[in-house]
Amino acid sequence: MKSITRQAGMLLMSQAEELAEEVTARQYSRQPDLTARFGASGRIRTRQDSVYNLQYLAESVLVDSPSLFVHYIAWLKTLLDGYQVSVEELRVNLQCMEEVIQAHVKEPERGTLLDYLRLGRQQLTAAETPSSFLKEDQPLAEETKLYLQALLNGDRRSASQLITRLVEDKVPLRDLYLYIFQTTQHEIGRLWQTNRIQVAQEHFCTAATQMIMSQLYPYLFTSPRKSYTLVSACVGKEMHEVGLRVLTDLFELEGWDTYYLGANVPARSVIHSLIHHKADVIAISATMTYHVHLVEELISQIRGNPECAGVRIIVGGLPFNIDSKLWKRVGADGWASDAEEAVRVAEGLLQGQTAQTE
Repeated sequence: MKSITRQAGMLLMSQAEELAEEVTARQYSRQPDLTARFGASGRIRTRQDSVYNLQYLAESVLVDSPSLFVHYIAWLKTLLDGYQVSVEELRVNLQCMEEVIQAHVKEPERGTLLDYLRLGRQQLTAAETPSSFLKEDQPLAEETKLYLQALLNGDRRSASQLITRLVEDKVPLRDLYLYIFQTTQHEIGRLWQTNRIQVAQEHFCTAATQMIMSQLYPYLFTSPRKSYTLVSACVGKEMHEVGLRVLTDLFELEGWDTYYLGANVPARSVIHSLIHHKADVIAISATMTYHVHLVEELISQIRGNPECAGVRIIVGGLPFNIDSKLWKRVGADGWASDAEEAVRVAEGLLQGQTAQTE
């Protein structure tokens, strides 16, 4: 069964661009009012959205995880609502996807793809509104609100000054990372998904947080060293790097030597870094579901290099939080739902030298 799902996912991934064109043509033929409502640019966006939908479906099948596609549809439904795209229009798009797959994909791959697609379509009837990540009972709750509001106002100076005051007041850096930076980034993502802020505003807030975090670097290197080394990297062209940056800085605070590679680094360069720095652990992050197969490919190449035999591999990011067993299927030693847990998992792997079981 696993070979069939993998083959079906790879097949759809390779044909996504071509099939999206037909999906779009079918939808506009069925709903001609879309042209009047959204103009020529609307058709271009519909085609791109169809590519994304097919890619998410393909990746979910490729890694044998129906929950990834189900979660994606729930997320997409909320996102599109903010752009005046109704659930009915999304339903028609998914129906056209089903028809195109029926027409162009043969069995047994066709049956597998349609099974996953139908699970996603069932999500259209579910009522779900993403809740705020800001919690009143969370440590530094008031400060987190003030920090977020400063960013949303475009006021980097006030946001930076707030963090500086907290540092001067001896608030642990760990708490700033976990309760302000990490929480704020999650909340900014929710605000963008629900169309409360625009993508430019989201990018500004993220860039501001990266700048403010960089000002804290002198404080990161004061902890006693543990003789552990971490290399961290995002796969593919991931644009969401703040989460991995938070994770890496927390490892540094815990006494690790860290090497943050960022995104879009070739596998051979990642492996070279592991060997050159004598890494004990590599943390690999993927935020976008359609990058999960790249995590699997990178892990396979690391495992295939004898000089990396002792390196423990942990993974994280939204897809792994959605499907808590996904880390096993990509070949990792463990996974973490957030930066704090990542430190615990990594040190547990090194101390016990056994793969994570939960």
